[in-house]
Formats: sequence, C-alpha cells, structure tokens
Amino acid sequence: MSAIKAGRTAYVNARILDPASGFDGPGELLTNGEDIVDLAPSLFDGKIPSDVEIVDCGGHCLAPGLVDMRAQLREPGEEHKESLKSGGEAAVAGGVTTIACLPNTNPIMDDEATLEFVARRARLLQLSKVYCYGAATKGLQGKELAEMGLLAKAGALAFTDATKAIADAQVMRRALSYAATFGLLIVQHAEEPTLATGVMAAGEIATRMGLSGIPREAEIIMLERDMRLVAMTGGRYHAAHISTSDSVAIIAKAKKDGLKVTCDTAPFYFALNELAVGDYRTFAKLSPPLRGEEDRVAIVEGLQSGVIDAIASDHAPQDSDSKRLPFPQAAFGGSGLETLLAVSLGLYHNEDMKLLDVIRRLTVAPAQILGLDAGQLAKGKKADLVIFDPDRGWKVIADKFKSKSKNSPFDGRPVQGQVLRTVVDGRTVFDVLAAESASTSEPKRATAKKR
Repeated sequence: MSAIKAGRTAYVNARILDPASGFDGPGELLTNGEDIVDLAPSLFDGKIPSDVEIVDCGGHCLAPGLVDMRAQLREPGEEHKESLKSGGEAAVAGGVTTIACLPNTNPIMDDEATLEFVARRARLLQLSKVYCYGAATKGLQGKELAEMGLLAKAGALAFTDATKAIADAQVMRRALSYAATFGLLIVQHAEEPTLATGVMAAGEIATRMGLSGIPREAEIIMLERDMRLVAMTGGRYHAAHISTSDSVAIIAKAKKDGLKVTCDTAPFYFALNELAVGDYRTFAKLSPPLRGEEDRVAIVEGLQSGVIDAIASDHAPQDSDSKRLPFPQAAFGGSGLETLLAVSLGLYHNEDMKLLDVIRRLTVAPAQILGLDAGQLAKGKKADLVIFDPDRGWKVIADKFKSKSKNSPFDGRPVQGQVLRTVVDGRTVFDVLAAESASTSEPKRATAKKR
C-alpha cells in the first residue's frame, strides 16, 4: 500500500497502551505530520477541528509501533530471499515500525559504505524505519575487530557477528573493552560453535529421528564465559534469542551482580518446543534450535519476571530451495515479522503476562537497549503507531505473507491478535480494514475520514 501524506490526524475511540508511562485506558491522540502533538483520556471533548483527519479506532488498542531488535533483511546480496522492500512490507503488516537489521549481508556491514547504503535505501522506501548493526569483527570471521568507532559514527546501533558467536575469548575481551571505552553495545549469538554441529536440539527426539543434536550446553557455556568477560571489562553485553532455563538463570545472576547485561528471546522459544520439528519439518529448523518443554516454560517465566528484557522477531528469511531439502541439509531460520505481535499476544491470552507488559517487551524495552528514541506515546515523540485488535483470530498462512520468505514455523497455527493499521512518521503505511472495506459493504472501523 502506498503511504498517505501525513497531516493533522486525530485518533479517537482508542484503548491507549503506553508501556513507558504505564498508561492503559481509553483515550485520544493527535498527531501533526511526523510528531505526536498530544494525548489524553478526553483530548477533544467531541470538538475536533474541521481540518483534522479522524481515525476512529473502534475501541481497539493504539500502541507505539513495535521495535524489532533482531531481523535479517538480506539486502544487499540475497534479495531473492528478502529485500528491504519486501521486508519493510512484512514489517508494517506486523505492526513493526522500527527494525534493527543484522550485518550479515553481502557485502558484510563491516564498513561505512554498506551500512550507509542500507540506511539510505530504507529511507527511500518509506516503510518501516531500518537501523543497522555493525559487524563486531571483520568479515564476521571472529578474528580481527571491525572499525567499530567509524561504524558507530556512521550510525551503527551496536555490534554483533550476527548468526555467528564471537567464539574467541580474547577477541570478545577486546570487543567488550573497546565497547566499554566508547559506550557501545556488543550483541552475542551465544552458541559454542564446536558444540553446535547438529541440526536440532539434542535429546530423545533427535535420537529417535536419527538427527544430530545440538546440546543445550552450547548456549550455556558461551553465556557463562561471556559473563566472566563482561565482569572483567565492564562492557555492555546483550544476549540474543536465549532459549534455555540455564540461560535465564545466568542472566538473572549477572543482573543481580550489577553487570551491564540485557537479553531478548523470540516467539519461537516461548510458543514452540522441539515437537514442532515433527515429521522432519524444516520450517521449524531454527538457530538456536527449538528446545524441550521445560526450557520453553522457563523462557515464559523469564519474560514474566523481567529477566528477559525484550522480544525480537528473529526474522531469518530463506528461499524455498534452501528449506525444501532433507532436514540435515536445510537452512536454519524462520520468518517472524508478520507473526511477531500475534504470537507474542499468546502470553496475554494464556494469562502469563499483562497486555501492557507484553507490549513493553516489543516496544520501549528494545528501544532503550539500543538507544533509540522510539516505542513511546508522548508529546513530541515520532508518530510511529500500531492499531490492533488483541482478540481478533486468524490463521497463519505463510503463503500469504508479504515477505518473500514463507518459511514460518507457525504456518497453519491459529492465533489471536491482528494488526489493523500501522503508522510511520504520521503516514499510514498499512491498513487492513480499509482494504477489507473496499471489497465489502460492512461498516468501516479504524479507518480515516475527512471531517
């Protein structure tokens, strides 16, 4: 859908959710161009100026646009799997207004030119806002540090070797030390590579299926080592997509000890377990692998307690040829942008978490970790918004995704919670109800009209 030019817009009849302030209640919000002008339980008292566009939210939730702190967008280099355009369209369909993309493009984002290319191209598309991680090591080879200072000046949010662990302890020590000096953040895919040589979680199911297993200890050992290095250097460290009960315990202890440590997980790890692999189902071949039920429950508990700071999509698009192979040869990764909100809302529907707490882990929490001025509804903030119905059910059909990648482990799953409208810088970039109303005579809800 093409963007609608932003003017003054009043969002009325909304349930406003703002995790930053803790507000959850009926309200109205006014935007002007790219910015939020004001919001209050009763902002207009029924007297909206004639030159203001009205969006009736129909009693649905109005929240900050989602901030996804871990996604692979594949451009440049692998546009057949995903492009910035298709990834942006998938993002706004999922209510994501801000994406932090990994540096494992081709060429790799270990120089300013590639990073600036991606940022510039995303701005021209005017879909979801795209920020970039810089490579922690040159070529993501884990041997020599990249020019983190120059990359930071060029706009890199943080530094990571993407889907590879920084496995060499001395290299990680240097990265954390450098990061500590300049206030930068190191993001780690915590998995000891010499143990992570299998294709699914090690255990009884892998044995029965005749598949090589990746032990839980691959993640645990790496995290334990890294906590020692964080304590040694005083650096800022973020553990991506943690997936085991021990990982939650390690992060909890590190926080208690005062270390500068945060972490996230992905919906895969609290909504699925290793049984999803089923009959050699390659769409459920992920990195890290889906774990046992005890680990899944522990991840939910980590989110409940606040040990796990954020939820990321962990969007890892693959083409059909990479997935429709025998399980051992198939590529790792799952499409996650368009299911991020709906699957995360399962935590609310299952009464594991309050709705505002779920939205916090999808908005202001990741924004704060990355130092982004996003994920809040307040005067002067950017008008990056999502309107969604938390109770509206739908079935995940991967073939209908906006993303080029159809490799969703949630394919065929019934979910509750649908994005109705996504707004970036005051511009409506996705509106499902407007599309529905064009083909039906049913009354509109949450659609714009001129007064």
